[in-house]
Amino acid sequence: MSRQAYRAALLHMLEDPTRAPAAEACAYHPDGLLVVEDGHVAAFGAHADLAPTLGADVAVTELPGRLITPGFVDAHVHYPQVDVIAAWGAQLLDWLVTHTFPAEQAFADRAHADAVAEVFLDQLLANGTTSALAFCTVHKASADALFEVALKRNMRLIAGKVLMDRGAPAGLTDTVETGRADTEALIRAWRGRGRLGYAVTPRFAVTSSDAQLAMAGEIAAAHPDVLVHTHMSENPDEIARVAELFPQARDYLDVYDRFGLVGPRSVFAHCVHSGEDALRRLAGAGASAAFCPSSNLLLGSGLFNLKQACRCGVNTALGTDVGGGGSFSLIHMMGEAYKVGQLRGDNLDPLHAFYLATLAGARALHIDDRVGNLAPGKEADFVVLDLAATPLLARRTRGARTLAETLFVLAILADDRAVERTYLMGELTHARDAP
Repeated sequence: MSRQAYRAALLHMLEDPTRAPAAEACAYHPDGLLVVEDGHVAAFGAHADLAPTLGADVAVTELPGRLITPGFVDAHVHYPQVDVIAAWGAQLLDWLVTHTFPAEQAFADRAHADAVAEVFLDQLLANGTTSALAFCTVHKASADALFEVALKRNMRLIAGKVLMDRGAPAGLTDTVETGRADTEALIRAWRGRGRLGYAVTPRFAVTSSDAQLAMAGEIAAAHPDVLVHTHMSENPDEIARVAELFPQARDYLDVYDRFGLVGPRSVFAHCVHSGEDALRRLAGAGASAAFCPSSNLLLGSGLFNLKQACRCGVNTALGTDVGGGGSFSLIHMMGEAYKVGQLRGDNLDPLHAFYLATLAGARALHIDDRVGNLAPGKEADFVVLDLAATPLLARRTRGARTLAETLFVLAILADDRAVERTYLMGELTHARDAP
């Protein structure tokens, strides 16, 4: 058996800190020891307690000034939009037409999809993200390309071919029949291979007919282990368009509910303008919301009411929403979420932000029995954060008086330079200083 130990400060979440006292919600060891055996966590705790239990043959990697955390979980991201990140534009619907749809048409070429998939996963790992829920394009080959690269890297990834049979240019639409055939084929080919999962992925109600949404619901019912991943209530113009297309629906959520797409394994990106009634129905169904603060700001979509979502009982996680979002970093998203809260008159606790980027995401993706924290027995996906990655970051973290202050400083000042190493199942997959 392969056994390795890492000595550094350790932090992970055990529960939602809005629902449990801080002492019960997180475990923090300023001088800790993480022990990894055969790709899984063997022990997580104080160095003084665990060091005497190590055999003489166990190598200990000393990481002073570092913080080890679980790998981050991105609850909503678009791999085909790597090349439109930081694209200047108007709001959502115009941005899709101007930037996203042209970029996604290129994924008809498998070689292009392969190349972008490599870059996409490089960026996730460089930013400490070890699990993600990703959109592909309408092309089956785009999903094949991403799954193949993720399998090669042994990454825990859930993705799906987009379903879109209207409201998009030629070359970016499928049909009910081809969408069903491609989705079923992808589920057979990739679900459960390595650490991969599948998500039935209608883009949003604007671009799927009633018949296609019904088909998506049928596939989700036939495969209870897959997720449903789509967008909802992101932008006022989008919401108005949905109301025009589905005049009999009570609201945006009801559109999906009518077709069997709202349940415990459903992840709805954005929900910026979802009211209290819709949020309570989401919570009642056990569905999750992906809060994407960067893209909501950059596209002018609005300010997600995190406090309301939590009060209504909705499991909420953080998503980068690249390329609408401006960064692959979930550390950066923690800072952006704080800013959104400030504009709403709310104050996001740094521990809550950290929960949203780790365990909450794992819960949304239904992989929290495997990842999301570093409890013994879980897969050893973890990140080594350098608290002195830049002179300013070093100065501020050195003066931090509490764990919460350290996390907040990271959320505001850190970037990918703070991610010194990323591990997947105990194997080093990204090193900041490597050639």
